[in-house]
This record gives sequence, C-alpha cells and structure tokens, in this order.
Amino acid sequence: MLGRILNRLFPHPQLTAFLVLIWLLLVNKVTPGNVLLGLILGIAIPGITQPFWPNRPSFRRPLRIASYLLIVIWDICLANITVARVVLFRPNRKIRSHWIVVPLDLNSPEAITVLAGTITMTPGTVTAMLSADATCLLVHCLDAADPDAVRDEIKHRYERRLKEIFE
Repeated sequence: MLGRILNRLFPHPQLTAFLVLIWLLLVNKVTPGNVLLGLILGIAIPGITQPFWPNRPSFRRPLRIASYLLIVIWDICLANITVARVVLFRPNRKIRSHWIVVPLDLNSPEAITVLAGTITMTPGTVTAMLSADATCLLVHCLDAADPDAVRDEIKHRYERRLKEIFE
C-alpha cells in the first residue's frame, strides 16, 4: 500500500531529486522556502509529465553517469577556451565551420536526447537535427579542421559511454 502511494507521488524519483537540486542551484540560496518550492516542483513536474513517459529509462551502469558528467564538464571548459581563442585571435581569418552527420548506434530515445544535449551544451557545436528514423544527428561545428575527426570523437567520447549507461 505504501509502495503504491510512493510510486504515485514520486513516479520518477531520480528526476524529482534532480529537479530539486537544479532549483536550488538556480535560486543560489538554500532556505526552507526554496527547498519546499523545489520539492513541490520536483513532485509536480514528473507527476504532470508522467503520461509522456510510458517506460522509465533503465540504466545498465548507473555509476558511469558520474564519470560521463565529469567528462562533459571538462569538455565544456576546454571548448569555452577553444571558442574564445577562435573568436578573439582569429577574427579575420577563415573559420572552418562544417555540418557533420553523426551516425547513431544508440537506440534509446533518452540516450539520443542526452547525446544531442551534450553536443549542444559544448561551445562550438550544436545539434541541429535528428533524422526521421533516428539513425543520425546533424551537427554544426564552429571550427573543425577535420570533420571526420570531430564525428569520431563524438562517437568515441560520448556515444560509446551513453550506450554503456542506457543500453
């Protein structure tokens, strides 16, 4: 009985915890009122969106999530420096921007979403489109001497790890 009540109240407990944490980071102040509002949002948002989540994503290796996040944060920091160098020190030189097609080995919609979000969050790259059959991403890269190397790095650095986490 208690399990059913908890499942209805917290349909996605990880999402609830994540939303509370994000809310506290956004308001930048931990007070009882902010924690309470974060909990209300963390309970309401997954409850309202539950019909759109027919199956919960499963994580085969949840501990790999932490290492993936560290890699993404590191890459975001490095990409910020790289983009700043391109913009500040090569303003008149030709920037080698490219559209890159990244074929996907991922099957999970959640994993594809995380990959597309990771690419977009990394400065200098943006995911522009997912193919209709979800087999490839179209990525714009601000400055790439070798587009094939960028594609291979996305597949090796991100997609491989997401495949281990989600599939």
